[in-house]
Amino acid sequence: MKIYNNANLNHKHLNGVIAIGNFDGVHLGHQKVINEARQKAKKLKLPFGVMTFEPVPVMFFNKKNKDHRINSLQQKISQLKKLKLDFLIIIKFNKKFSSFTAEQFISKIIHKKTRCRYLYVSKNFKFGFKRRGNIQTLKKFEKEFNYRNIITNPYKKNKKTISSTFIRKKIRTGKIEEINKLLNRNWCVEGRVIKGKKRGRKIGFPTCNMSLSNYVIPKNGVYAVKVNFDNLNKDGIANIGYRPTFKGQNLLLETNIFGIDKNLYNKVISVSFKKFIRPEKKFRNFEHLKKQIKLDIKQAKK
Repeated sequence: MKIYNNANLNHKHLNGVIAIGNFDGVHLGHQKVINEARQKAKKLKLPFGVMTFEPVPVMFFNKKNKDHRINSLQQKISQLKKLKLDFLIIIKFNKKFSSFTAEQFISKIIHKKTRCRYLYVSKNFKFGFKRRGNIQTLKKFEKEFNYRNIITNPYKKNKKTISSTFIRKKIRTGKIEEINKLLNRNWCVEGRVIKGKKRGRKIGFPTCNMSLSNYVIPKNGVYAVKVNFDNLNKDGIANIGYRPTFKGQNLLLETNIFGIDKNLYNKVISVSFKKFIRPEKKFRNFEHLKKQIKLDIKQAKK
């Protein structure tokens, strides 16, 4: 899979079928759009790829909206690669690009830079300055810029349209098992282990601490997880929250990895969520907390 950006984007290598979208999460709805586009490319023997944007536009326009992403850019690239793309175009969403009108986006990017033959988007796709472009706009310029716009029907489950917004809501309410089915994999966050106050180690349950950075914040509480680092894949238990028993101030993801008792500071680890166990709560003292953690671990292992 060849990766292009604003600087090296050249239609000589493309001239095929492109699916466009933010694709945050690369969930089953995204996979449907991408797979339909790939099938068209295969049938016509054309190059096939995806165009996405970095940062996610809503985060560019609202700098305070940090708790938004379902996956990081690297995770998105990794998931898209599994869908057998010939190329991936990552458009840097900056001030200049955000000022493009819908027609400029079509003429300068879609036509001039990619010479796209078939363009796949979801029904609710919006683009251009103040999101004034939509599927009708794409249809309007088909002949002028020599492409065909194909709208994919949304992916539905239990009569509900599956979207990134829908999945974010589910993450915030702790519906992890449901989310994992919609992603077709376990929802996962990646980050660097930071130093904590070693309270977990003092009570017999050492943890790897991570900031959730730009990820959407899950429901605070305890989760059964799978942890990947140094080519190891281990079960564990994680707590997301403010540690009310210790009067914590900052939101942290604290993960106790089963069978591992070593310093992982500064290592990048990935934590995959499997099941929500219980909400975060304040305990009377450390003994009550230790007793509950033992019960949590027993349930997580089960």
